Amino acid sequence: MPPDPFPGDPPEIRAAGVSKSFPGGVVALAPLDLTIAAGRTTALVGPSGCGKSTLLRLIAGLEVPSAGRITIGGVDPAVMRRDGAIAVAFQDPALLPWRTVRGNIALACKLARRPIDPARIERLIALVGLDGFGDTRPAALSGGMRQRAAIVRAMITEPRVLLLDEPFGAVDELTRRQLALDLPQLWQPRGTTTLLVTHSVDEAVLLADRVLVLSPRPARIVADIPVALPWPRPAETTTAPRFHAIADRVSAALAQGMARVAR
Repeated sequence: MPPDPFPGDPPEIRAAGVSKSFPGGVVALAPLDLTIAAGRTTALVGPSGCGKSTLLRLIAGLEVPSAGRITIGGVDPAVMRRDGAIAVAFQDPALLPWRTVRGNIALACKLARRPIDPARIERLIALVGLDGFGDTRPAALSGGMRQRAAIVRAMITEPRVLLLDEPFGAVDELTRRQLALDLPQLWQPRGTTTLLVTHSVDEAVLLADRVLVLSPRPARIVADIPVALPWPRPAETTTAPRFHAIADRVSAALAQGMARVAR
């Protein structure tokens, strides 16, 4: 096994003067400065098309900023991704159809140059409720099951940074709620630096330590809201007055951001 190229504590993510424009004059991100705390979960919420996914792709090293710089633990994102320190889970699970659940997860280890630990793969498969489906191919799984497998695939390499782009968006509401309760135990106890893009205010408050609210495109940060709720967060968390107070703050910031652009 190659040595871990980024030993030590989880990394902080920093964006300095970062903007992004696309051909045709579309400006996805206004110049922004942002620090995402090491070892914590930060949620990005904002209206559709505001630039949330663009920012996540910039942090992942899948896009290059038009201006400014992003660093993760002081290192360029492309370097972190090359060495398997970043994992990304998108709304589309993108599992290889000819590989089983177990085979898709093991492939992530191979690509990240990590040893394949069959026992750990089985533990994570069981943890997300896929026990007994390790030899099943994606076509025989429900959407929620495929999404669970994709997130295990992202976590199996124990990345220092986990980027989640609407990971529950393609599943039904009941499955989405259950995933939101089950899956944080994959990254939260390890202190993985996690960034979640979501359209759901409740999901953001349930999963994150901090919620950043973005304006319509070009995205600007219009609110930075801490989520002072203890971990772990069982289903009852969503009925607590404190939960609803925070969710109301996020919703109000979204509305204010929309109104500010409309003026």
